[in-house]
Amino acid sequence: MKYLFGMVALLIISSCCNTEVKPHKITGLWKLESMKVRDTTSNSWNDYKGGMDGYLLYDGNSHVSLHLYEKGYETAGVEFPNFNDSIPLEALKHITKSYYYMGNYKVSEADSIVSHYKLSHSNPSEFGLTAERRFYFNGDTLVMQPVERKNSRLKLKWLKEK
Repeated sequence: MKYLFGMVALLIISSCCNTEVKPHKITGLWKLESMKVRDTTSNSWNDYKGGMDGYLLYDGNSHVSLHLYEKGYETAGVEFPNFNDSIPLEALKHITKSYYYMGNYKVSEADSIVSHYKLSHSNPSEFGLTAERRFYFNGDTLVMQPVERKNSRLKLKWLKEK
């Protein structure tokens, strides 16, 4: 009987002290399905900049990576050398159609908000800033809306990559 009691106590203690982090439903690779902007005069949703593509990655270790780009970005036929200061003006203009960052994230279940702490960014002025996104799931679609006022009219829908 003492043996049985000891085993039960050990199981209870080990289950209470289990610090393993379970992956959140948000974890994984997501492909942008749509990025819409709300027109405040007509209250309608329209494609942002004529349509966007991109990927969003949440790993199981609280890291986030985002890359957004205008539709057709990768097939525009623009070529330029990497890490070179003699990039043609046309290529420099093309680069501005791509937006990316990586960093750490934290999910607040109570508020349905995910915070992105940007460690690096395509825009140097955004290094170290935090972006907050309200989110919810609609079936297999992750729907996000920026919390900050300047981007609050955006709605992004993401499909999980298999």
